[in-house]
Amino acid sequence: MTSNPTKIQKRIAKKKGSINSLHENSRDSKRLRRACARAEKLEKLSTSRAKAREPFLRRIEFFQDAAREGEGRISIEACQGLIESYIDRFKTEVASIAAQRRPGRAASSREDALRHRVATEEHEYDSGYWLPDMENPENLDLLLRWDQDWASLSVLKFIRLSRQGVKKDSSFPPKGLS
Repeated sequence: MTSNPTKIQKRIAKKKGSINSLHENSRDSKRLRRACARAEKLEKLSTSRAKAREPFLRRIEFFQDAAREGEGRISIEACQGLIESYIDRFKTEVASIAAQRRPGRAASSREDALRHRVATEEHEYDSGYWLPDMENPENLDLLLRWDQDWASLSVLKFIRLSRQGVKKDSSFPPKGLS
């Protein structure tokens, strides 16, 4: 049985003539409501997945841009510098928001969110920051040709790089924060 609302509407229209002539609790109207509810649920699930993936896509996009600016493979020390600059991207905004706030006032929700994001990324960096392996020339070439799509990231190799310089292989998709 199909669960696509448009297909169900077509079938009911063929059988009954007009969708508007359905009784409120008829079998066809219940089937149509179920299909619409399922379609809404799937849309909501897809949206939440895309929202959860967005920070990882932005991160990889940052490292892709950094790889385009550099020549050849990128060393561990250079990767650590890139990680630190990526983590520090919100610090100027947090400082400006804090400077605009009157003394004694509570922090704004935007400031709290940015501070939380920076703290989370700092913690991840301490235990192992998830990023594409930029030392491997083949992987670097794949990263440069990446088309900003989540599904096409499966061909890349990823690592976890800690603040101490410890490099460990990682998997795609990332399994939470280290």
